[in-house]
Amino acid sequence: MTPPGLMISAPSSGTGKTTVMLGLLRALAEDGLTVQPYKSGPDYIDPAFHLAAAKRPSFNLDTWAMDGGLLDAVTAQSAGAEICVGEGSMGLYDGVATRGQSGFGSSAETAKRMGWPVVLVVDVSGQAQSAAATALGFKNYDPDLPFAGVILNRVASPRHERLTRLGMEKAGIKVLGSLPRRGDLALPERHLGLIQAVEHPDLEAAIAGYAEFLRAHVDLEAIKAAALAGQAPAPASLPKPPAQRIALARDAAFSFTYPHLLSGWRAAGAEILPFSPLADEAPAADADLVWLPGGYPELHGGTLAAAETFRAGVRKHAETKPVHGECGGYMALGEALIDKEGNRHQMLGLLGLVTSYEKRKFHLGYRRAILQAGMPGFDAGTALRGHEFHYSTILEEPDAPLANVMDADGNPVPETGSIKGHVTGTFFHLITGERA
Repeated sequence: MTPPGLMISAPSSGTGKTTVMLGLLRALAEDGLTVQPYKSGPDYIDPAFHLAAAKRPSFNLDTWAMDGGLLDAVTAQSAGAEICVGEGSMGLYDGVATRGQSGFGSSAETAKRMGWPVVLVVDVSGQAQSAAATALGFKNYDPDLPFAGVILNRVASPRHERLTRLGMEKAGIKVLGSLPRRGDLALPERHLGLIQAVEHPDLEAAIAGYAEFLRAHVDLEAIKAAALAGQAPAPASLPKPPAQRIALARDAAFSFTYPHLLSGWRAAGAEILPFSPLADEAPAADADLVWLPGGYPELHGGTLAAAETFRAGVRKHAETKPVHGECGGYMALGEALIDKEGNRHQMLGLLGLVTSYEKRKFHLGYRRAILQAGMPGFDAGTALRGHEFHYSTILEEPDAPLANVMDADGNPVPETGSIKGHVTGTFFHLITGERA
């Protein structure tokens, strides 16, 4: 059996579930439990916050992108933990319209597969007893989904709490906690959602504050008691590494890589060699592959343009060995990046790509890509699954397309990625390659 677990979810985004998640992770750890965090869905940012709160790497569980074998391999990362806590994406039942590898990508699917009861965080602003109708609807929408109860959030007063609890009692829904309205508990945000964990000015103090807040207003013992163990996962392996020695860009400009990929690479014996473009560091000269993850290069255009050691090192590597970039890393491989103020910054110039944030265009969603040419770790013709999330506009993309790329419903998208010599790039962040 896997350790007992719970899914922290909500009726929608913006209800405060991340604050609850971080406070709960830290409070359980303070109580002496070894806590395994998870994120349901393709979020790049939350797992880093989970790691900071639980002091244990967090992993994504994604029923659209992952088949049963990969889901089992990710589930097995809970070995040695005493309790698992998953954080949902968007609303509990939100997913895509077309089935993927194992499902539609909803948090409810993840909770059912793992056997985790749902703790629903309900924002009760502007309502009282009526909040129970929302909670009851979520509980009854799928009667097979285990449901632990609710945490009331943004409660305005003792009277407000009393009336809201009366409604929940009438609906037969257990209240596990009641959080007073606190405007100072919100995490800082920017255009892709939360800021990165590494950028938070005082993350440790913030998480400690969340834990103290939850401990004062949530029944932690009831939450522990509600957690249920799931079935043991079948033996399976995480994705294999694309090279033996991988130089991985790692700083505030390049940080979005799925944790299960890095764990799989290391488990298979690959050596990951981090370097910082923002500190003008070159990748290791003896690396087999340079990998530039996604992140926020648009916030550091001037610094990257002036990073001559970084530029020379990557360009020299690309003369004979592969370089790959995802989203922000792809943009950094291009000719230029134009920031939101209209300033043009020279990038690595290994691809002809020119991107701009001056006129923002939102790109969001799952991606399935059929490679027209090989890229590190995958041959031409391989199907990949990933996720795209950015606001950049392509002004020029003159190189050969890397893949035929589709959204979750199979509709073509124009962001095909590029290949030129030993250099490849995609706008989607890789989750996995489909198994034959």
